[in-house]
Amino acid sequence: MQIAGLAYCVIGSTAPRQWIEFGETVAGFAAEERDGVVLLRMDERPGRIIVIPSPTDCYRASGWEVRGRKAFEDAEEELARKGIAFERSTAAERALRSVTDMLWLLDPAGNRHEIFHGPAVASAPFRSPAGVEQFVTGQLGMGHVVLPAPNIDATRDFLNEVLGFDLSDYMVHRPLGPDGPAMRIDFLHCDNPRHHSIALFEGEVPAGCVHLMVELPTLDEIGRAYDRMEQAGARLMATLGRHSNDRMVSFYAATPGGFALEYGFGGLQLDWSEHSAFEFTAISDWGHDFSVGFGADERAKLAAAA
Repeated sequence: MQIAGLAYCVIGSTAPRQWIEFGETVAGFAAEERDGVVLLRMDERPGRIIVIPSPTDCYRASGWEVRGRKAFEDAEEELARKGIAFERSTAAERALRSVTDMLWLLDPAGNRHEIFHGPAVASAPFRSPAGVEQFVTGQLGMGHVVLPAPNIDATRDFLNEVLGFDLSDYMVHRPLGPDGPAMRIDFLHCDNPRHHSIALFEGEVPAGCVHLMVELPTLDEIGRAYDRMEQAGARLMATLGRHSNDRMVSFYAATPGGFALEYGFGGLQLDWSEHSAFEFTAISDWGHDFSVGFGADERAKLAAAA
C-alpha cells in the first residue's frame, strides 16, 4: 500500500466551538461550523481538522490519502488478502470528510486509520483570519501526528507491513531525566518527502494523541503565532527549539483536545532511496524545554499516584 500523506484528522470534543477560537486566533486556520461540526481549513481542502461533538475530548482518527480509485481498490484487496479486519465507510462519514470513498481499520494500539481517495476541493480560496498566507501542505500532506503505542513493536510492524510506512529514525526518550523510564519513539514516513507523517510514542496517552504538527513556510510566521498564543492565553507545552532529526524549528501549544499542536518551520524533506534509518540520542539541538508543559503534566501524574 502506498500512502500519499496525512490528509485530515478527526477530533472528538465536548465543546467543538472552543476549536474555532483556538484554530482562528492561535493557529491561523479558517473555521466553518456545520450542524455542530467544526471544520478547520489550512488550504484548498474543506477541512483538514474535523471536530465532532463527543462526550469526551479525544483524538479520533487519522485520514490517509491514496492516489486515486485504483490505488484505493488495490489497498482494499490487499487488506482482504492479508486477513486484516476493516470497515467500509458510511455515506455520512464520507460527506463529513469530503471524500469519494473511505474505509477504516484499527492498529494493534487501537488507533483508527482511515484510508481514502478522491478529496474535494473548496470553491472559495483559503483565507486565514490571523493573516497566515499559507501552510506547507500539497504533496507533503497536512503535517504529522504522534500517536500512543504502548505495544510499539507490534504497532510499528502493522504500520509497516499493512499500511506501507517505513522507519525514518527512532530515539529512546527519557522525559523525566536520565534516571526516568525509557520510552521509545519511532518516526515513520510514507510516500512523500516529509521526514515523518506519523510517529509512535511508547506509552499510554488518554487524549489519543501526543501532538499534531502543522508547518509554515517562514520563521516569521512561527514568531507571529507564538505572539498570538501568548496574547490568547493558550498554554505553552514546549518552548521554541530545533529538533535533531527532522530539523524542524517549532514550539508546542495545548489544544482544546488535550493534546498539543506543534507549530513548525523548515522540516527536513528526504530522498528515501538515499536514506538509512538511525537512532538519534537528543530530541533537539537547542530549545524545546518540555518541562514547561509536557514535563509538568507528567510530574503531576506521578505526584498524584504517590
